[in-house]
Amino acid sequence: MIDIWPSPAKLNLFLYINNRRSDGYHNVQTIFQFLDYGDLLQIKINNSGNIELTTQFNDIPKENNLIIKAANLLKKTAKNILPLNAGAIIHINKKLPIGSGLGGGSSNAATILVALNYLWKIRLTINELAKLSLQLGADIPIFIYGLASFAQGKGEKIIPINFKEKWYLITYPNIKISTKEVFNYSNLTRNTKHRSLHTLLNLPFTNDCENIVRSNFNKVDEIINLLMKYAPTRLTGTGSCVFSEFDNKKNAYDTLNLLPKYATGFIAKGINISPLRQVLLMNNLLRN
Repeated sequence: MIDIWPSPAKLNLFLYINNRRSDGYHNVQTIFQFLDYGDLLQIKINNSGNIELTTQFNDIPKENNLIIKAANLLKKTAKNILPLNAGAIIHINKKLPIGSGLGGGSSNAATILVALNYLWKIRLTINELAKLSLQLGADIPIFIYGLASFAQGKGEKIIPINFKEKWYLITYPNIKISTKEVFNYSNLTRNTKHRSLHTLLNLPFTNDCENIVRSNFNKVDEIINLLMKYAPTRLTGTGSCVFSEFDNKKNAYDTLNLLPKYATGFIAKGINISPLRQVLLMNNLLRN
């Protein structure tokens, strides 16, 4: 029985916003790559009939927490399979800051779906879990599949891709920025031309959200200006974290020591197979 489950971070190596959709979402083009770093979830099933989260999140009401929502969604979906008293106690060793752009909430939800599907012996396939997860968020399927991918549409149209696994310095300026907040800025770029993957891979990588974040959050701007002197550096996702890419671990650690006191950072390697998928593969649990 697996008790500890990884919930990895992701980077958006580039992020382009093509247009706003009629449903309120945006069509985007992005590459997701995972990091060998993230949260750890301890999950113990029981017969209480309740989903208990022992870790406190002061900024997120329990009913809005994606972990609880994911567990309840799976329980509802499998109501004809599960006994009424199926329950679980969930504890998180939380490393990924909320509002950082590293995908922590979506990754947590994906890990809960994958783990409880196994622990409760529901036996949904990875494809079925990914489809189910779209009810919670457009970027959750990428964490379900656990493969570095080129994503389009809302983020749900996924093509696996093998990308160079570089070393990264991830810098967090201790600022929380929500996706909703970024997309509410009226002057956010929303008309980047839709291009083929081949074209995008041969252009400099950028993030359409970076300018708006830098202009509204001075610390993010300061960090990018500093780190650009040492390595290619840009914003990830729609949060506040900045990543700098290196060909070796030593140079990444040398640059870590240069961060301003208000920021925190860590070194991680970009990986094309997520730690969660690796657990499934090692335990022969991957069902497509």
